[in-house]
Amino acid sequence: MRISLLLALILFSGTTIAAEPFDRGAWQQDYVQLKTELTDRYSNLAWKASGAGGVDLPALDRKTTAALASASDDAEAADAIRAFITGFHDGHLSELPLLAAASAQAIEPEKPTLSPDASAGGCASLGYASTAPVAFSLPLEGLPSFQLVSDGLGSTFRTGLVVRSGVRLGVIRIQAFRARAFPASCLHAWADLRRAGRAITPETIMEAARMRWFQDMTAAVTELRQAGATALVIDIGNNSGGDDSGDWTARLFTDHAVRSARLLMVDAPLAAGYFDSEVSDIDAALPSIRPPAAKAALAEARSFFVDQKNSIGQHRCDLSWSWRERRPWSPLNCNRLLTAGYAGGYSAGLQRGAYGSDKTAGTLASSSIVDAYYGTWSGPTYVLADRRSYSSAEMFAAVMQDNHIAKLVGDRTGGDGCGFMTDGVPIVLRHSRLRFRVPNCMRLRADGSNEEAGIAPDLPVLPTEGESDRARGERALRLIAEDVSSKPIQK
Repeated sequence: MRISLLLALILFSGTTIAAEPFDRGAWQQDYVQLKTELTDRYSNLAWKASGAGGVDLPALDRKTTAALASASDDAEAADAIRAFITGFHDGHLSELPLLAAASAQAIEPEKPTLSPDASAGGCASLGYASTAPVAFSLPLEGLPSFQLVSDGLGSTFRTGLVVRSGVRLGVIRIQAFRARAFPASCLHAWADLRRAGRAITPETIMEAARMRWFQDMTAAVTELRQAGATALVIDIGNNSGGDDSGDWTARLFTDHAVRSARLLMVDAPLAAGYFDSEVSDIDAALPSIRPPAAKAALAEARSFFVDQKNSIGQHRCDLSWSWRERRPWSPLNCNRLLTAGYAGGYSAGLQRGAYGSDKTAGTLASSSIVDAYYGTWSGPTYVLADRRSYSSAEMFAAVMQDNHIAKLVGDRTGGDGCGFMTDGVPIVLRHSRLRFRVPNCMRLRADGSNEEAGIAPDLPVLPTEGESDRARGERALRLIAEDVSSKPIQK
């Protein structure tokens, strides 16, 4: 029997009114559906089933089956399903809000009209807002001799200077890897467009703000270097992620070539959307490209993505064993995954000025759009992270570590890895109508492991019983300064 919308709302609201009788069989059917769809669509299933992902799936399945068998009402059954999803410890695999039935046709409000003279309101209407803590993830601001250089409010980035063991450390806070979380980047971009006499539209503002984010980061790092910083600390603690800027940003902190992570897509029809998008970008670029080498590179990339789209369904193997046993993980096994190039596109990364064409380079490797800012800093670099660093923040930490650009300091990152390279329809359980989003991609480290495992620190600074966050921040700074003095990072 299908659970009514009213009953589903009761589960979320806690309201006590008469409801339909509890139907255990309906919940058990939902659970079968959930496992079937995860087997078909969840990019990390084979990884999780190997035990490398820190989950015992057979045990989790047995526990959920038993919980549903003993549930006495809808609330207990819903809790069993939710506990099953939570047991994967994958933040991208998560519940979505229940949708109420539509009572009338939805009416979409008109898009805001941007006034060139109202930058603050215009940026706000486009979604630019501080959505994560601007303060450093450890309270460095209150430590002895710490000098705040920019506050991250009137400026795009919060930065500071501190001296430990004779080493002058510059610190820059990146609280998210999305320009929309930094209102100042939009305000700066708005002013740039007005000075240049360009039109103020949502499209021009968003593109300009994205690039201004990198320009402002370059300026902030340059200011720290001019103030005497000899080593840089990039704080990505309590950073929930964002977009592909997690990959691009690494190029600012080295003068060496950087390789992006290998990208895999789930072998399912939804992967076609990603491959189609890549082909569409290439088709848009090709007509204006003249150099033969550039045209050949784009044609090669196009052929690759077309072939990968055509191969959807050819790598599908039986993963039902995931609910019964553990098997070793290897990217060479049949994991229902398709090779999809790299995190930034077809190429792992290109040198500055590759192919003599910004359009070609940016289409082959999206990191090339920040070509102008490559090598802003090339000195000793450290990335401060913690258990609340997720998704694109992990992309950044992994690229920095795997390319020997920086040492990771603090705690292991949260373990979300790659989430969504294309929009996918959520799982909607037929009876309860519970909804879950499902990751459709995987990024592989240089050693072949999955970013979803989290990025382990080179210099652990773990939370310690009886130690304040302030004391831990001091410990982190001293450890970094000692490492700079004794073992400079080789770049």
